[in-house]
Amino acid sequence: MKFKIHRCNCRNIWSVQNRKTKLIVSSILLNGKWSTEIKPERIRNPKGFVTTTSSQDIILNPALELVEQYIKVEQLIYDKRKVNFNLKEGENLYFADDGSCYVVKKG
Repeated sequence: MKFKIHRCNCRNIWSVQNRKTKLIVSSILLNGKWSTEIKPERIRNPKGFVTTTSSQDIILNPALELVEQYIKVEQLIYDKRKVNFNLKEGENLYFADDGSCYVVKKG
């Protein structure tokens, strides 16, 4: 099943959803493969998502000790005006509670 992750800036939270459920959290560690998906034809935001197919790879509100085991490699940036991401796919993402998103690797 596909999971979509996006930022709700109006409430300063991350949303993880699939066809059946929606979870709202402050931070996420995605320990697996991911890709970006855009839907520029949508009338409302969000128009860009990070997607993954494995729920086992999603760690909601990870402990600081776990996050500190990873090294930030690059920032994933979504351009709201152009409706695109600077990266298309990869492995391991950290969605921080400040709204930033980083490609990470085990340190």
